[in-house]
Order: sequence, then structure tokens, then C-alpha cells
Amino acid sequence: MGKPTGFIEFARELPQDRDPLERVADWDEFHEHFPDERLRDQGARCMDCGIPFCHLGDIVSQGDKGSGCPINNLIPEWNDLVYRGLWQEALERLHKTNNFPEFTGRVCPAPCEGACVVGINAPPVTIKSVECAIVDKGFEMGWIVPEPPDKRTGKKVAVVGSGPAGLACAAQLNRAGHWVSVYERADRIGGLLMYGIPNMKLDKKKVVQRRVDLMEAEGVKFVTRTEIGADLPATQLVEENDALVLCGGATKPNDLPIEGRDLQGIYFAMDFLHANTKSLLDSNHADGNYISAKDKHVIVIGGGDTGTDCVGTSMRHGCKTLSQFEIMPRPPDERAPDNPWPQWPNVYKLDYGQEEAKARFGDDPRTYLIMTQRFVGNDEGRVKELHTVNIEWDKDENGRFTPVPIEGTEKVWPADLVLLAMGFRGPEDAMIEQLGVERDERSNARAEHEKYATSVEGVFAAGDMRRGQSLVVWAINEGRGAAREVDRYLMGSTQLP
Repeated sequence: MGKPTGFIEFARELPQDRDPLERVADWDEFHEHFPDERLRDQGARCMDCGIPFCHLGDIVSQGDKGSGCPINNLIPEWNDLVYRGLWQEALERLHKTNNFPEFTGRVCPAPCEGACVVGINAPPVTIKSVECAIVDKGFEMGWIVPEPPDKRTGKKVAVVGSGPAGLACAAQLNRAGHWVSVYERADRIGGLLMYGIPNMKLDKKKVVQRRVDLMEAEGVKFVTRTEIGADLPATQLVEENDALVLCGGATKPNDLPIEGRDLQGIYFAMDFLHANTKSLLDSNHADGNYISAKDKHVIVIGGGDTGTDCVGTSMRHGCKTLSQFEIMPRPPDERAPDNPWPQWPNVYKLDYGQEEAKARFGDDPRTYLIMTQRFVGNDEGRVKELHTVNIEWDKDENGRFTPVPIEGTEKVWPADLVLLAMGFRGPEDAMIEQLGVERDERSNARAEHEKYATSVEGVFAAGDMRRGQSLVVWAINEGRGAAREVDRYLMGSTQLP
């Protein structure tokens, strides 16, 4: 531990983001980096605690979603190495547990910081920004280069889906010496990293494609524009490979089946985000093949990262107004008694999209405890307004909480574009049904965590397709774990972590 009193001497600092009104004029990343000296001060705040909860990555209480880093990043070690100026050594420790720190350092909500011991009674260590700085310096200095395996096993593995789970699985299996082919139905590799997360949060050409190119140079084969279950039978992959890993995600969106849902101008969030990024990459939006929010009254229904990304994207299009509806209550400003450390702190925050909307329109665009009752259209069949009512949560006769409308709170909102960002309800059916893979009660591919084997011999499942909608860092955890178990299945034992 290089600086025992660092957490006392130095305050938590984050790099300044670009000004909200400036950054909505382009699609460039909005985060800035600190100079090395200030990053060393932030690394010095790490206490190197006896029990570093930051990389616990486990369930700490009943009903909890987890605490700390799911991939068990060696956070105290690389914080100390950054403090001592040993950046290349810090990069080596970072890559021990994380195949893609340039992704998590940009888009992860940092559950590690929620479990930081300093954070019990002070602002936590800036783990996420230090992580991102380490890997960015690694690329800048030329330390990150292709590392193909020394020898090949001759075993062939197919991975379906090129999101974070699929890429992590492929990277690890390739490292073990297997021949790996990754199948992706889109025209570019990356899954939600490419098309689900906007460019201003995660640059596609400079960051995502850079890693894809690196993996390709290491021997991973990528097959795009091929939908397994449609363009190619899933059973064919089983016949042609020694193992198959399903990492297709949980891509069925939750709908809002209320009056007027069939009106034009109402879209699922991912359709909106995918088309926007594809058009941006194909033509800088010159082809017009995207859903534009320009000069429109936009309403985003739902919260979370996807809702925020819809807000940020609509702001860059130049929307006329923007509102975001959340059916849950506004989170408290500080941890509630039933949300103790080291759980992830469920507290109010102004994310980048809401910050941009507030800068332009004067207030946080979110309305809490509100429910949409119906959509109303014009004579041309396009949505023109939403009818809502405020709600409160109360228990029904079975003891379950249910939304109860509050009489007299009805309101009409103008709306030209409505984006549904209400989460996802499981994987698509074709591939799973063709293979005959058993499903769990939530329709996901049934496979035990840390085992990943499905009911079909030689077929494994990982990521959102197995666990349901989750974080990028959990997808990496599952992809790495599935690779370990596939390697064990193929070789009888494994050296993969």
C-alpha cells in the first residue's frame, strides 16, 4: 500500500465531462481524462482494506442483486500500481480478470464503487475512471498487441452472439487454443456494445472495433449478417463444432399493450438506438435511415440506462421537448435504511442524458409515479398525445404491491415520438427451440451459474440469454465462466480462470 493516508489527504475527484450544451451538438464521447498526477492521487485514496469488498462480486443479503465487481477485478492492486506510476504493471493486473476494461471503464455503473470501504462514510474511490485511464494508456503506449495462442488444440467452438458475453467467451476460448467462430446477425460485431449503447458513451470505431480487430488478429473468426435459427440452422452448428455457446442476449422487449399502441410513432427503445447508431456509422446520418426526434415532442417511457440513452440520443437529434416517465418512486438522495453498504446504493442521480435535458429545458425530464393509460392519434394514424395518471403503490389482496391510480391527477401530454424503454423479458425463441434447450420459468436458457451447460450435450449458455437482462460486467463474468467450462468439457481439465 503506497499511501496509507491517501483517503484522508485527497478528496474524490472525477474528470470534468464536456459541457452538456456543447456535447449534444455531436456524437463524440463526452468523458474527459485526468492527467497522470491527479489519477495517481485518486489511486492513493484506495485503502487496500483487509477485506476489499470492491471486488467481492457476490450476493451479500437475501434479495440483493450483488455487491462489488462481478469479475473480481484486482482493484486495490492496480490502484496502488497507478499511485506508484507503474502503469504497465497496472494494465497487466487489470487484464488478469477483465478482457475489455475499455468497455466497462466507460459504460459500467461501477458496483465496485458502491461497495468501496471508503464509501461507508465518505465519497468512494474513483475506481471506474482509474480503470478506464489504465487501459486507454495501454493502447496509447502500444502495450496492447495481438497475443495469439502458442498452439492449437484442434477443437472447434461456435459462439452465437457478439455482445460482451460472446466476445469474452470467444477471447478466453481462443486463448486456450481452440478455434473459435462468433456468429452475429447484425452487419457489425459487438452486439449491444455496437448498437445498443450510443456512440457518445462508447465510441464504436475507436474503442469497440479496435478490440474486435485485435481479437481477429489473435485468430477469432467473426461471421456477420448470419442469424442462427433463420439464415443457418442452430443444429448445423452443433454438427460442425465440438461445442456451441449461446450468448444471444435477452432481446425480447417488454411492451405496453394499452389503447392506441398500434399508432405510428411508437417504437421500442432498441429499434430507435440501433437504427441511429447504424446510420451514424454508415453515413453520419446522411442516409436518413433512422428514427429522428428532431423538432418532436418526445416521451421516453421507462428508466435505466436504456431510457437515459434514448434521452441523450433525442437531445442530439434536436427534439422540441422531452419527458421521461418512471412508474417507480424517485430514489432518495442518500441510502435508505434497507439499502445499506456494501449493496449498490439506490440513490437519486442525474445521468448524462437527464443532465443534458436539464441544461436545455431547465429541469430533470423525469416524472416519477406516473402511468400511461392510453395513446391518442391524429387523423393520419400517428400518435399525437399521451394520457397519464399519477399512481401510488399499495398491496393487493395477495400482498403484492400494485400501482393504484390517484383520482384527479389525469394529464394529457403532447407526443410525436414515444420510446418504450421498459426492459426485456427474455431471449428470442427460434434458436433455443431448434436445439431443444430447456428453459427456466423466465424463458431463459436453463443452465446453472458457474456450470453453464444446458440440457443439450455440448451446448452451453451465458450472459443475458441465461441470466436475463443485466450489466455488461455480468455478461463478461458469464462469458469467461462459460469459456472455462467449455474448455473443461473439451479437454477434461482447464487452466482458464
